[in-house]
Amino acid sequence: MMLSYPQIFASLVFFLFLFLYQRSRRCRDPVLTDWPIVGMLPETLFHLWHIHDYATPLLRRVSGTGNFMGPWFSGMNYLVTTNPINIHHTMSKNFPNYIKGPQFREIFEPFGEGIFTVDAEEWTYNRALLHSLFKSRTFDKFVEKTVRKKVDTCLLPLLDEVESQGVEVDLQEVFSRFNFDNISSIVLGSDPKSLAFDFPDVAIEKAFNEAEEFIFYRHTVPRAFWKLQKWLGVGPEKKMATAIQVFDQFLHESIASKRGKAGELDSHNNDDECDLLTSVMRISPLTDERILS
Repeated sequence: MMLSYPQIFASLVFFLFLFLYQRSRRCRDPVLTDWPIVGMLPETLFHLWHIHDYATPLLRRVSGTGNFMGPWFSGMNYLVTTNPINIHHTMSKNFPNYIKGPQFREIFEPFGEGIFTVDAEEWTYNRALLHSLFKSRTFDKFVEKTVRKKVDTCLLPLLDEVESQGVEVDLQEVFSRFNFDNISSIVLGSDPKSLAFDFPDVAIEKAFNEAEEFIFYRHTVPRAFWKLQKWLGVGPEKKMATAIQVFDQFLHESIASKRGKAGELDSHNNDDECDLLTSVMRISPLTDERILS
């Protein structure tokens, strides 16, 4: 039996009403205007260049926790929160109840299969391993010594030189490079020396920053769109692939360097060699792939 045009129209109106009703129930605290079809995506993309400054008052208006609704049928509906209680609940107190899942691992592809992306037993193993290292007094001293050395030998001299020459610098870039050098030294025991007065173009530092930007980009566009870009090898996904290659190469070189010093690490308990990579290799002779995770 063929449906008449009025019946088809009435059915479409009914399903549209049902869809909008269910969508409104899932969006009790909208952070932006939920437009038909496109959702909140256009306004987000328009303010993407200063998204943190723009989102702060919006989230404050909804007491720190609100709903973001993406385009219809895009799977981009998120609960956004800056409430410390909510963050503690999901990231610590009841963390096992909030699994990340395969889509999360796809978005955070540069992090591999590490503690930031795995669930269940893998997460428990990585967490226990890192906790045992972080609680070490030797590691605490190493972190303190590393950061202080970077401040004394790089950060303060750079700021003094900037002041004496009367030039302008981007403080965000200064501290971004400062943090990256410290992270690399503490985690891998290798200082890329990206913090210098001439702000050198360091491939690994650039790749790290680009990976952060591309991960955020994957949060702001429909999954099917960035997956298509990745398949075609175009746009930001092409740059993402290049950044991951640079990042992986740097990690493999760091691991190879540590393996070359394996005998020294075993025979000397040197406080200067207490970075996370060295500490993990002392505990267990893992494969490169396992260490990278």
